[in-house]
This record gives sequence, structure tokens and C-alpha cells, in this order.
Amino acid sequence: MANQGENNLKLGVFVLAGLMVLILAFYMIGKNHNLFGSNFAVKSHFSNLNGLTEGSNVLFSGIQAGTVKTIKLLNDTTIEVTLLIDDKVRAYIHKNAVTAIGTEGLMGNKIVNILPSPGESPRIEEGDLLASQKNINMDEMLQTLAKTNTNIAGISDALKITVLRINKSALMDLLNDDGIGKSLKSSLRHINQTTANAGEMTNSLNTLVAQIKAGKGGAGILLADSSFAKNLREAMLRIRMAGENADKLVTQLNRDLTGSKGPWNVLLKDSAAAQNISRSLENIEKGTDGFNQNMEALKHNFLFRGYFKNLEKAKNKKNTSK
Repeated sequence: MANQGENNLKLGVFVLAGLMVLILAFYMIGKNHNLFGSNFAVKSHFSNLNGLTEGSNVLFSGIQAGTVKTIKLLNDTTIEVTLLIDDKVRAYIHKNAVTAIGTEGLMGNKIVNILPSPGESPRIEEGDLLASQKNINMDEMLQTLAKTNTNIAGISDALKITVLRINKSALMDLLNDDGIGKSLKSSLRHINQTTANAGEMTNSLNTLVAQIKAGKGGAGILLADSSFAKNLREAMLRIRMAGENADKLVTQLNRDLTGSKGPWNVLLKDSAAAQNISRSLENIEKGTDGFNQNMEALKHNFLFRGYFKNLEKAKNKKNTSK
């Protein structure tokens, strides 16, 4: 009997120990602890966990890498999260990696993502503190979206009032007037033509300036040829001298005309002398007519007829030879 009671006690202790081991195994599995591998712990600080709890999964580049071990509130703005990472991924995580809180799917459980960063950095070690990214809070997003909607509504109302005012203003009448549109098109065509003409004028001026710089053309010769400029200067001096001589001549002529002596004064102011000169000219004209008549009579005289015929033949012969 004593042996049977002792055996029952041993059996009860063994069963109880098995149950404790089974419960501990279920607990470890529930917490995602690695029962048969080695782990190492790293830390990260967040300002808001957005519902992250102990035992939540930790992913590295989308691969299961560990679990959240502990969550500790350091102060009113900082929360320290200890991550238990599988030693198998230690070789791939570097000190410049960053952590971010995300969700499994669209509305799933909260998880911690470890994201690699570009650049050279040593491998992570036990107890290292990883930098964290600022979390995108859904409540903040909704508040921002609500504020944005309110602003859009206000802008929409303001635009509505503005459009109504524009529709009632003279500007819309101006825009709806077909004649204004035609006039505007015509003005634009004229502006385009003016611009083209200005461009052509600019090109012509550029060509002219280039020719002047090269010493071509009248302006180029005038500006570039020093000898031409010298000749022009001498010509101007001569013109000036001629003008001075003309002034002297006019002065002398005025002096002669206004004086009491001299032939010009006699011709212009003495009426008797003018009449004598007029009679002399008439007598000369009459004498010239009489001489012409006498010569014509000599041409028909038989004594001089042959002489004048010979002169006429010699004259004709000379004209023919020319």
C-alpha cells in the first residue's frame, strides 16, 4: 500500500510537471518566442504606438524576424519598445536601419517594420537603439481630411459667388460680344505684322551697322575712310571761302549800285543815258538789217553771183565730208 501511494504521488508530480511545461510552451508560442533558437534584443523609441502591443510581430523587409518583447513609457513624448529579433537575420540588419509601425493588411494587427537604409554601416548588435520613423496616425489623417474638406467647401462657396458676379458684370458682355473677338483677332494680326516688320527693320539695321563697321557703303566710307573725311573737310573749307567771297562781291556790288558814280549807277539811274543806249541799239539793229539787204542784193548781182556760188559749193562739200 505504501508503495502504491508513493507511485501515485510520483505520477501526480510528473503529470503536473508535464502540464506546466505544456502551459509554458503554449505561452511561449502565443508570444512568438523562439523555443529552439537564439535571439537578441534591440530597442527603438516612438512617440505614439497606435495600438502596438507586446507580442506583436516584427518584420524585416516583409519577412518575419521577431516579436515585440516589452513596451516601456519613458516620458510623456517617448515610448521605448524592445524588439526580440531572431539571430538568423542579424547578418542582414545594420545600425542605420529604421523602424516604423504598420499594420498587417489594411485593417490588421499592428506590427513593427525594420527597413534597411542605403549606405555603408556596421551590423546590428545586442542592445542597439534603432532610429524610428514618424507614424502616420489615422485619426490625424481624418482630422486633416475633414479640415481640407471644410476649406474646399469655403473655396467652393467663394468661387460660386465670384462666378455669379462675373456673369452679371460687363466683362461677360464684353467676352460674349462676337465683334470684340473679331476686333481682337484683327489687332493680334496687326501686332504680329508689326512685330515681323520690327524684326526685319532690326535685321536691316544690324546689316547696316555691320557694313559701317566693315567700311562698306557711303556711311561706312564716311566713317571709316580717314582720307575721305579729310577731303570732305577741305571741300567744306572751300565752300566756306566761296561763300565769304560771294559776300564780298555782293557788298561791293551794293556799294557800286548805291554810289553816285560808276557805270552801273549811270545805267540804272540816268534816264537820258538809258534812252541813248536804247536809240543806239535801235540804230545798230537798223544798220544790221540794211547790211543784210545789201549782201542779199550782192548775191544776185552778176558780178558777184559766181563768187557766192563757189562759196555755197565749198560749204556743201565740207558738210558732205563730215
